[in-house]
Amino acid sequence: MKKLSLTFSLLALLVLGFQNFASAQSEPVLYFCEEYGRNGEKNVSDRFTTGYLTVMVKCDYELDLEDVSVQFDKYNFRNGKFEYYKKFDYVVEPDMSYIYFAKNDDSDLKFEEPGFYRVFLLDDRDKTVASALIEIID
Repeated sequence: MKKLSLTFSLLALLVLGFQNFASAQSEPVLYFCEEYGRNGEKNVSDRFTTGYLTVMVKCDYELDLEDVSVQFDKYNFRNGKFEYYKKFDYVVEPDMSYIYFAKNDDSDLKFEEPGFYRVFLLDDRDKTVASALIEIID
């Protein structure tokens, strides 16, 4: 009986430990909206028509980033792989934990063609900070 109780206790600890380790979406989170303004995010979704979008990144802690890039990779149905599409550079403050990336003089953040895109926030060494998928339709 003690052996069975000990086994269940160890199994319970293992399951609890794994639940804390495994998560569906870890921080930070990257997502999309039509625009960000005085009233915050407008029309958050993962499916939009062609045109300009705003890329959002939200985190519970300071990201400690300065020079970053937002990169789009487009899914190629012919070969079944994502391929580089375009990339834009931005400068942010290290203490930021909530950032929006919008169209500016150097970065248009425009999706010209329908399709599936993988979007990345990259640090100054091109390491992935956050990523998400988006569908662009006509």
